[in-house]
Amino acid sequence: MMQFGLVGIGAGAAAALLFASVTSGSLLAVVLFYLAPLPIMIAGLGWSHWAALLAALVGSLAVVAIFGGVFFFAFVAGIGAPAWWLCYLSSLARPVPAAADGGQAALEWYPPGRLVLWAALLGALVVIVAIPNFGFDADSFRTGLAAALSHMMRVEAGAADASHTTRLIDFLVTVVPPAAAVIATVTSLVNLWLAGRIVKFSGRLTRPWPDITAMTLPPLAATGLGAVVLLSFTGGMVAILASVITATLIMAYGVLGFAVLHAITRGQASRPFLLGGIYASVIVFGWPVLTLALLGLVETFFGLRARAAARMGRRKV
Repeated sequence: MMQFGLVGIGAGAAAALLFASVTSGSLLAVVLFYLAPLPIMIAGLGWSHWAALLAALVGSLAVVAIFGGVFFFAFVAGIGAPAWWLCYLSSLARPVPAAADGGQAALEWYPPGRLVLWAALLGALVVIVAIPNFGFDADSFRTGLAAALSHMMRVEAGAADASHTTRLIDFLVTVVPPAAAVIATVTSLVNLWLAGRIVKFSGRLTRPWPDITAMTLPPLAATGLGAVVLLSFTGGMVAILASVITATLIMAYGVLGFAVLHAITRGQASRPFLLGGIYASVIVFGWPVLTLALLGLVETFFGLRARAAARMGRRKV
């Protein structure tokens, strides 16, 4: 019990320090900021989700002590709560009979595809709950976000540059909400993967490492994606909220697309170069993830991995 408490307190303090590092303004500080959920997730995967919950609470109190209440909500909603919830889901398992003849029961752990979907929904929720800070309707939200962006950029340009600056801010007002949701989604997924690898290396990971290349998303996720895509064209605040959810669901299907690529390229000599090039293009340009999301949707409806496995089996025979 003492170890449990010490781990939770230490992880929470470490998460708060990583979160606070962004105030230095350096590039390294930004990287450390995005790693803030990692200590909480290590505590959750290595000890229990209760340790993660304690870490989230300690981190929140530490942020209040450092910054006051200004960044409390940002830490709880953006880091503490998502990290704890993903750890809780990762620890879920249910017994499944190994055979119909009464063999020993096995454990079915919470599927990685559903963890990806939860990370996407949490990433969207983080942005959605922050939107009222700028306005409660579409016009006031855009005006408030534009003012905040202008203040951040501290633009003092002449008349010739003012029009370019206005167009840039208008573009950012449209792009920033879905982009922020995607960043929150990717941050949660990367930290969860890192925490899992670290805990597995230490020997404390209770669940077996999942076969990520075999992950699937629930069929209703595709229906939900289609619905929010349609809603994003309706206009007003509904369109803004729908665009945020659309972006994170596309990211979830992009992750599925990566899993499909890893599965169907097994055994190919060019696999490292192909995967490395695709990862690099996504990191540098971003937009290729749309192609991967399309691949993930095609897999959902047509089962590309099963077809590729069947072809490989016929070749071996």
